[in-house]
Amino acid sequence: MRFKKVGIVLKPKGDVEGIRNSFFKVKEVFESFGFEVLLDSLSATRVSLLGVDFEVMAEEADFLVALGGDGTLISLARRSYKYDKPILGVNIGNLGFLTDINPTRLPKFLEELKRGEFRIENRMVLKVKYGEKCLYAFNDVVVTKDVLSSMIYVNVEVDGSPMNRYFGDGVIFSTPTGSTAYNLSAGGPVVYPLSDTIVITPICPHSLTQRPVVLPANFRLGVSAEGVAKLILDGQEIFPMAPIQITKAEKPVKLIHRKGRNYFSVLREKLNWGSR
Repeated sequence: MRFKKVGIVLKPKGDVEGIRNSFFKVKEVFESFGFEVLLDSLSATRVSLLGVDFEVMAEEADFLVALGGDGTLISLARRSYKYDKPILGVNIGNLGFLTDINPTRLPKFLEELKRGEFRIENRMVLKVKYGEKCLYAFNDVVVTKDVLSSMIYVNVEVDGSPMNRYFGDGVIFSTPTGSTAYNLSAGGPVVYPLSDTIVITPICPHSLTQRPVVLPANFRLGVSAEGVAKLILDGQEIFPMAPIQITKAEKPVKLIHRKGRNYFSVLREKLNWGSR
């Protein structure tokens, strides 16, 4: 796989001057390795630069780069889903579960990339049938109460058969990648990111017998809510709740990683496992 042209999307919030400077440093590194660099026009406007339309960039680039944190990469994964381009995360954010290359390590990684010493991980995506629309979520689909409303009922069917009627603040439907996000905070399990599963985790359930459930990804989930509720995709897109269907999407998101990256080392570092 030969890469010649890269499309970059910038972190949408934070110190504008710092993000701009990070872009110039990263751009210089890519160009020193012979890459042509494209910048998303929306990102460019935020930092007073010129860019190209996102659709043009996603169509022309051989791979895409999220320059920011995990939130930047997750947003890029949704926006670029139909273009099926590999994504590299360069971390200038905080947590960095997904964006595991920092700018200082980028030159070494690009040397490895040129030699073919990298790997591409296929990460499962959730497809949400919302009325006539098809929406996508890389981390999670959340059905939750409106801020001012009382608790809600969330009804879940599996392949057309009733599974559960949750009563509480809502329910999280997570991909394996998203298992270390909101799902983990709500008491759900950590799931190996290359698994083929959907995690269902209730949010503050009224009954303590309501526990997280891990299902094979080939199930079709029907979800509806009773009460004032909203639908949230990856913590970034919000819709009024209506009956939805959740299934595994037809294709994965492809993430570019270092060949030597170890997921369990990432967990130990980011979650402070083993420390006192």
